[in-house]
Formats: sequence, C-alpha cells, structure tokens
Amino acid sequence: MNVCVIGTGYVGLVTGACLAEIGHQVVCMDDDARKIEILLSGGMPIYEPHLEGMVKRSRAAGRLHFTTDVGEAVREATVIFICVNTPPLPDGEADLTYVELATRRIAEHATHSPLITEKSTVPVQTGAWIEKTLAIYGNRPGVEFDVASNPEFTREGMAVEDFLHPDRIVVGVSTARAEQILRELYAPIVAGRFRCPIHADCRQDRAVPFLVTDLRSAELIKHASNSFLAMKISFANALADVCELAGGDILQVAEGVGLDKRIGRAFLNAGIGFGGSCFPKDLKAFVKIAERSGHDFALLREVDRINERRREMVLEKLKRALWILRGKRIGLLGLAFKPNTDDVRQAPALAIARRLLEEGAEVRGYDPQAASKARQVIPTLTICADPYEVVAQAEAVILCTEWAEFLALDWPRMKGQMVRPLILDGRNALDREKLISFGFEYIGIGR
Repeated sequence: MNVCVIGTGYVGLVTGACLAEIGHQVVCMDDDARKIEILLSGGMPIYEPHLEGMVKRSRAAGRLHFTTDVGEAVREATVIFICVNTPPLPDGEADLTYVELATRRIAEHATHSPLITEKSTVPVQTGAWIEKTLAIYGNRPGVEFDVASNPEFTREGMAVEDFLHPDRIVVGVSTARAEQILRELYAPIVAGRFRCPIHADCRQDRAVPFLVTDLRSAELIKHASNSFLAMKISFANALADVCELAGGDILQVAEGVGLDKRIGRAFLNAGIGFGGSCFPKDLKAFVKIAERSGHDFALLREVDRINERRREMVLEKLKRALWILRGKRIGLLGLAFKPNTDDVRQAPALAIARRLLEEGAEVRGYDPQAASKARQVIPTLTICADPYEVVAQAEAVILCTEWAEFLALDWPRMKGQMVRPLILDGRNALDREKLISFGFEYIGIGR
C-alpha cells in the first residue's frame, strides 16, 4: 500500500519506518528541511532504539523515502497520516495550527481519493474539522476524502516494539472503506506476518485486538488512556508522601497494591514526576476538552498539581540535607524525561536544574543521549562527558533518569570524587543498602 506520513518527529518517523518495515511503500514529508537533509544523508534527527537500523534497511530496499514536497508525498498515497506537532497553548488547549495546515495542503494537492488519518494526539471533534476543511479546500471533481482517527500508543524508548507488537490497534472511522483500508494496512501486524527487526526468534502468540469505533470515540480513547496512566503515577507519588510521613516504604506498599490484578504494578513508581511531550500536555488538554463539553474534570487537575509539586519536593529534600544551596555544586544523572530517548520536553530533570540555578547552585549534568538537546534548552547548565565528571567536587547528586548505565556505575569511585557523598535517588532505582554500605548518605522517595 502507498502511504504518506506528514511529520517526521517521534510519532511520524516511527510510524513511517515501521510501516515500511512490514512491506508498505512510504513517503515521509516534513517542512523542516534540516530534518529531511539529515535523514537523506543517513543520519537520525532523534534517538529511538532500533529505529535507525529500520530506516536504513527500508531506504536501501526502496520502501522508504523522505521529502519536503507535499505534492510529491501525497500524490500516490492511499493513506495519509497526519503526525504533526500539537503543542499546548497557554491555557492548556492543544494548538491545532499544524493539523489544519497539513489538512489544507492535502486538500490542495491530492489527485485521487485518499484516506486522511489522524495520528497526532488531537482533541475530540478534530476529525469533524478535518472533514470540513477538506470539503472547503479540496472540492474538485473525482477527489473524495475519507477521514479516520488512529491514535498512537507507543512509548518513547519502546516505540518500535510498541508499534510492531501493540496491545491494541484503535481506528475510528465513519465509512466501511476507511475501516477496510486500515485493516489491510495493519494486517501484517495483527496476524504477526512480518520479520521482527528486534527479536530474531519473535513469534506472535496472539492476534492483536483491532478495535473499530466511531471517530470521536477514538479521539477520546487516546486522551483517556494517557490521563489514566498519569493518574496512576500521581497516585503513587501522593502515596509516597504518605509513606514518608507514616514511616512506610513506597516500594513495599506499591508491590502489595500492584499484586491486585485489577490494579497492576505498572506506573505505580514514585519519583520526581512524569514529563515528556504526552502526559503533561494530554492531561491539560483533556481537562480543557472536558470543560468545553461542560464537565469539570477536577480529578485530573489534581493529578497535574501533584506532578508539578514533585519538583519542589526535590528542592525541599536537598535543603533539609544541605541547608544552603547557593554556591554548592550539584550533579544531575539523566536529563531526558525517561530512559532510552533523547527527548527533553517537560523533562523533570530540566525543571529541577532551573530551580537549582535560581537558588544559586552550580549545576552539572550528564545524559547518554539527551545532552545536546538539554544544552539548547538551558545554556547555563554545565554538560559533562560522563557521570564521574558530574560528581567531581559535588556536594550532592540526583538520579533524575534511570538509564541502565547509572545502575552499574563504580559507586566507590563516585564517592571518592564528591565533597559530600549525598545521593538523592529520584527514581528509587538504586540499591539503597549497597550505597549506604559504600558510605553514601541516601535519600529516596517515599522511603
């Protein structure tokens, strides 16, 4: 099938590469000439495990192409995915400027009757606006448009695996033709009929659920899913605060709660809060969606408030341990919002870095993939070449992102380079007893 993907960010590039990997002909289009130049030269504008190899294979096989020409991109496409940015406006609503622009350009350049599919996270009723926009700007004889919603549920750092081995595929459609096209498009994934690029001996042991809904329900499913997961994280963080006050241990409490199969252990990890481009943005957007519909989603506003509070909680813990922050060197291990990505959007580590700098501390940080992007966001943040440089002459170090390499550091060496061996484990990922045996002062979350 001929596929066009508009947008080559974390969603668009993964979508295009994975669809090419399972055999489709894919053209990825982006207005950002720098991104396209990087991709055409064999580079990658983002870091995501397994993505670079897939892009190279599909390009070599002639199944994956990149362009800045929207006319070239949409000309032969049966399916066009809109994967553009939907940044938050000051009031929390999603800015749909790029969605409308992409829709107008599709309407103006399409030469037959493609299926336009929302892949970006958009508020409910966006599909209706896309239909209206197509009708206004694409009213030409012989060209008819179908519109569908196909929300993505991939996790950064696991995006390729999640796309090829999903929990479910959701499509919101209003015509039988749209449903049939998307069923054919995803048939190799639903049935497991493709060579897995991640696991050589991969075997699909079940058919992937393929849920067909109306357009508006599919749009709501994405926001509802992310908001529920954010709620679990904020619940764990509020529970961690109770554990500290009552003398319990959040790791043991979360384990006991998570063994209930109705609840599950996933996303019950206390720490410095969630970040990234999805949870914070989608949470605020869903609150606004509910407000416009006449419902005050107070529960989600509190989820957001708890998450924002986590950054100040870190400063309070440091002040209790160090007394004065001004003039003291503090190291940050991890700058990306989560491991296995270079994405620093809404990263808790950068929020903490800003607050420490405001307090007059000297802040040094290291991240295996996100260092250059962090430097662009906070030029005054000192970026180090490795974790040992981060802690040199430091009075405290904060684990902000639980990269695997941080769990295997030479901690006695780390201690020997610090003025004061104080570690704040912002993800409860380190071995507390071992660090204490090495002579560290250990501060966890909810412990």
